Amino acid sequence: MFRRLMCLAMLGGLVTTFGVFAGAAASSASTAPSGQVMYGGASFDFTTMSFVGGGGTVEPAYNGTTGAVIYLQTPNGSHVHTNPHNTAPLYIPVYPAGAGIDANSLQCRHWPTDNCPDHGPPIAGAAIALGGGVYSAGGGVLGHDHIAGVRPHGDFNVIWEPVLVLFTSKAAVTHLTTIAQVQAAVKSGAAFTFDVPNGEFHCSIVSAASYARGTPAPTVVGP
Repeated sequence: MFRRLMCLAMLGGLVTTFGVFAGAAASSASTAPSGQVMYGGASFDFTTMSFVGGGGTVEPAYNGTTGAVIYLQTPNGSHVHTNPHNTAPLYIPVYPAGAGIDANSLQCRHWPTDNCPDHGPPIAGAAIALGGGVYSAGGGVLGHDHIAGVRPHGDFNVIWEPVLVLFTSKAAVTHLTTIAQVQAAVKSGAAFTFDVPNGEFHCSIVSAASYARGTPAPTVVGP
């Protein structure tokens, strides 16, 4: 997922060089689903920091209307051709350390290791570069979630454009699970958004069973 989100690295060198820790995603005391899983023979290439081979990945997200957990499947090597009619926003709230959020409750944990290896590090790098001291001080980035519009009550397409949701202070941080909450946070000044128009990717909604059958992706250490 978000293979082309690495374009963020061009914005002033947002992503630093990071060491790699190969291994299954760490277990968590939280019952919330967290981390990418691989299916269909997919594997992770630590040279390109992307998933390769047949199959692809599945990861959790929130239904942008109800806040219920859904699952998004992204095939490896898919090509996207976007236009205003086949693209929808995928909101990505990014959480800083020291704001009372449990890293293990997030759909992609960044600290102490990142369990969404192909897009977690560049998202963390972007938050540090764009969010000022909120993300660069006091422990850095904890991780992020995904919020998607789901029909019939929300916007939905198979091609998604990432929209980072960055908080303006640690005191303003709340756990966002719906698009309405994102909009309210932005309106109040608690957060702002940053579109990634060159980061579009393909995915579809699948069942919880598809996620449960997957193999946890390896973890990496990011910025």
